[in-house]
Amino acid sequence: MEGRTRRRLRLADRLKSAVMASSHARRLVLLRHAKSAWPEGVPDHERPLAPRGRRDAPAAGGWLRKADYVPDRVLCSTARRARETWQLAEEKLGAHPETVFEDRVYGASSAELLDLARQTPAEVGTLLIVGHDPAMRGLTLDLASEQPGDAEAEALGRVRTKYPTAAVAVLSFSDDWAALSPGHAHLAAFVVPGEFHAKYGGAR
Repeated sequence: MEGRTRRRLRLADRLKSAVMASSHARRLVLLRHAKSAWPEGVPDHERPLAPRGRRDAPAAGGWLRKADYVPDRVLCSTARRARETWQLAEEKLGAHPETVFEDRVYGASSAELLDLARQTPAEVGTLLIVGHDPAMRGLTLDLASEQPGDAEAEALGRVRTKYPTAAVAVLSFSDDWAALSPGHAHLAAFVVPGEFHAKYGGAR
């Protein structure tokens, strides 16, 4: 009798954990690569970061750590400026999440980025994509639901105006990754490099 009771309790605990995991809020973090240089004769894919980019990228990583948006998994464009951005950001993150350098992020449209995000494993709570504009801005605007007059509307207005290099958007939602769809996420944060440095001390 006691054995059956213990088994039922273990089963109940597992079911409870599964329900909690399925209902846990997920977060998609979109980091545009930091400011890049334009060396003569260098292909676009191989452009390195500019000095400003090398200051802003670690500041972005520091902000992600302090704001508690440390990713479980990273999809990073294979472009050199994106890889260097992630390398510098990771140094200030205080963690080393699984990182996939994904060629499809380079040159992707917002719809193609969404398809990649939908392929995220179920156990991942926070996914970070290090990519490029205009896809970063487009995906943020596509996913966020807007309620007129609230703080999210103000943040979305800023996104529409400009999505600067090294800017970070954080979108939260409660569905499975596969169900992520336009208009069903909350824009939890939109932060630009000047705010990293001014509000959080940055990493110059």
